[in-house]
Amino acid sequence: MQTMSLPHNHGQTMEQALQNMPSVENFQLLADIFKQLGDGSRLRIFWLLCHCEECVINLSAMVGMSSPAVSHHLRQLRSAGLIVNRRDGKEVYYTAAKTERAQLLHHMIESLVEIACPGEPVP
Repeated sequence: MQTMSLPHNHGQTMEQALQNMPSVENFQLLADIFKQLGDGSRLRIFWLLCHCEECVINLSAMVGMSSPAVSHHLRQLRSAGLIVNRRDGKEVYYTAAKTERAQLLHHMIESLVEIACPGEPVP
């Protein structure tokens, strides 16, 4: 990366930070993921799917929403790469993706609302 000369010298050395700064595309990807999580219902569905594998009908009952509304949120979460699905006959089951990103968001949600996973000790 080319050395950058900033217009004002405030006595800070930003070269190292600028060299390690993620690309514009990476920041956009992160913003898109945060958009997906900007809905409370979607967060609840994602949190549930971090703890179980479920079909749309059961998820609808768990969160008190219509099946079409839950399906809409599932499409959003799947397009963000946060959940995966599998078909078993006529049923489609959803669960959280086993990715570092999904796990990090799961733990971040639990930390921010100060809850613990079922079966895990409270910190």
